[in-house]
Amino acid sequence: MAKKPFILVTNDDGITAPGIRALIDVMSQIGDVLVVAPDSPQSATGHAITINNTLHLNKISEEGAKVTEYSCSGTPVDCVKFAVAEILKHKPDLCVSGINHGSNSSINVIYSGTMSAAVEGGIEGIPSIGFSLLDYDWNADFEQVKTFVKKIALEVLEKGLPQGTVLNVNFPKLKEKEIKGIKICRQAKAIWQEKFDKRTTPQGKNYYWLTGEFINLEHGEDTDEWALQNGYVSVVPVQFDLTAHHAIPQLNTWNL
Repeated sequence: MAKKPFILVTNDDGITAPGIRALIDVMSQIGDVLVVAPDSPQSATGHAITINNTLHLNKISEEGAKVTEYSCSGTPVDCVKFAVAEILKHKPDLCVSGINHGSNSSINVIYSGTMSAAVEGGIEGIPSIGFSLLDYDWNADFEQVKTFVKKIALEVLEKGLPQGTVLNVNFPKLKEKEIKGIKICRQAKAIWQEKFDKRTTPQGKNYYWLTGEFINLEHGEDTDEWALQNGYVSVVPVQFDLTAHHAIPQLNTWNL
């Protein structure tokens, strides 16, 4: 009998979020599961780690439970670091992060705690995937994407990923039968046109809420934004070597 894969599950919406519950359910069908996730929402924390405060790790699953679960007071990246360095005796076969409540397509990958957890898994040498659903509702229907989550995870377990690469997977907000398929894409060029909503307390002190509008700067049919807008699951291979290799020849012409 083949040995079950060992899978690390994390997220950025917090350990009680419906999205991670759906992900745990799917991964439990595939292998043995360890969950280490933030004890509170950590959206848009990017690749932050905790260095100026203490960290707390609490086992929240009962002894003998099918899935072992820990909540962590830190960021999504802290959760992955904790799992690898303190809890596990060996690296897992797969690290999955999500399922995020909301999009992590295009430029959002830079800010995403969900994807940063997956990237940290990749840095540790673990095949890693970040999953996100384009529905910000806490009660989003994650049942519609479970089949696709399982399919993609099994492919990664079977075939692995190119070195230095993790997957950024986004699902359109559609019924399962309405999703047209899966597309391998590139990240669309887009920006957030941001502004700060200025308000004043009763005591006369100013405070601000960050707001913004997402603007897609291109409409190529090979991008994640196009795929999602046209009913496909987008899969973008993401690398964590941030070197702009194409710029090196130009910089070598400088008088430095």
